[in-house]
Amino acid sequence: MKKSHKFILFSFIGPLVMTFFIAVFVLVMQFIWLYIDEMLGKGLEWYVLAELFFYATANVVPMAMPLAILLASIMTFGNLGEHFELVAFKSAGISLQKVMKPLIVFVFFISIGAFYFANNVIPVANLKFYSLLHDIRSQKPAINIQPNVFYNEIDGYTIRVKDKIPLEDGREMLKDVMIYNHANNNGNRQVTVADSGIMNLSKDKAYFTIKLYHGVDYQEKQEDRSNNRNFPLTRFYFEENEFQFDISGFQFKRSDEEAFKHDYRLLNLKQLMYRTDSLHKFTREEADFLNENVHYAYLFNDSVIDKKNNAFLTPIQNIQQHDSIPHKEVNLKEFNKQQISQVFGIAINNARTQKGRAAAAKIEMNVLKETLARVKIEWHRKFTFSIACLIMFFIGAPLGAIVRKGGLGMPVVISIIFFLIYYIISITGEKMAKELIISPWFGMWISTFVLFPLGYFFTYKATTDSALFNIDAYTGFIKNIFKRKNKELS
Repeated sequence: MKKSHKFILFSFIGPLVMTFFIAVFVLVMQFIWLYIDEMLGKGLEWYVLAELFFYATANVVPMAMPLAILLASIMTFGNLGEHFELVAFKSAGISLQKVMKPLIVFVFFISIGAFYFANNVIPVANLKFYSLLHDIRSQKPAINIQPNVFYNEIDGYTIRVKDKIPLEDGREMLKDVMIYNHANNNGNRQVTVADSGIMNLSKDKAYFTIKLYHGVDYQEKQEDRSNNRNFPLTRFYFEENEFQFDISGFQFKRSDEEAFKHDYRLLNLKQLMYRTDSLHKFTREEADFLNENVHYAYLFNDSVIDKKNNAFLTPIQNIQQHDSIPHKEVNLKEFNKQQISQVFGIAINNARTQKGRAAAAKIEMNVLKETLARVKIEWHRKFTFSIACLIMFFIGAPLGAIVRKGGLGMPVVISIIFFLIYYIISITGEKMAKELIISPWFGMWISTFVLFPLGYFFTYKATTDSALFNIDAYTGFIKNIFKRKNKELS
């Protein structure tokens, strides 16, 4: 490898690694901000949250990598232009394309790795992520009994306390405790009131106890209301009484990941192609089934004609004498008014039945089309991710050579602008494809169709040393126009 190639590669790898981790960090922080309400107050262990953030990191790589390549390429070639190193290359007879050549090869291998990552790693990470997120959402909040608030997260009980006083040993003293016991699903027939209580949590966190002091336990007995309208109430006074509550349902439990594998976002290319074929086959079967029903309901209407004897049958007779002999035409003029009225009644009922079947089939077909579109979108996403890395490089490298500014100032502004353009076009195309406005392949590749010519245009301008972003060139051009106008007026 030439020294110039090593110099360019090491100049690019440093900014790439830095910008990639910055982009990942920003996107993960956005994820935390989005789901923070579902994670707080549930007593989750740190390793559960770390696992969730790890899988979330894998999910944001398709957005972070193109942005990092765009920003790193602008920074690299901006630094080379700012320090006149590109001028040195050109004075030595090395064109911009030759300077970009080692990075093109390097980014090409990154794109191959991005495709492998999208096809093999992201589906597994999505499976882990969505199953873990579902378990976190299903997790009950940690026990947090607040003063003057009825706490009913414990199954079968409702607890209300007036005040909580911390003790020296870490426990809490509860004041004016009231506990409603409706574990038997017979209403609030048992209420316990106490002057104070101390709450203790077991070591395995499977249950906790409240030891009550100086209280009364009220129990209303349930009697047969048909014979006796009196309901005895018992009072039990105690100096100490202990309640034990099962909180095993508050412990974090992992669900079976097999229940989530039907989602199209968890499939690789081979599985997506298999799902596409299955959806196409099922759609054809639904259409054939509807056509068959309509065909036999109208063209060969067994409710009107007796195919054996070429005579009129009532619906009851038709049920008893149904066969599959070919249809023979019958002149309705031979029927009397009652028979004709019955024929038209049967036709109207059949039409209504087929209208309902067609409406239901239309809804089901639309659902199948939307599902098929989403599967195809996910199939194309595997390729657009890797192609986006190449396109962002071909936009960023010539832009850096044109701008000739390194660091995190101007390159960040330019990269954010172009990445927003790419992201907005991609999201718009994907949404339109999901709504069946455009085809899935066009919706997923429209951003590539728009940005690829821009990359070619910027590369051409950088090769010809264009002052595309030179403000002095534009201001000088405007000044020349005004000078010409002043000369013409004078």
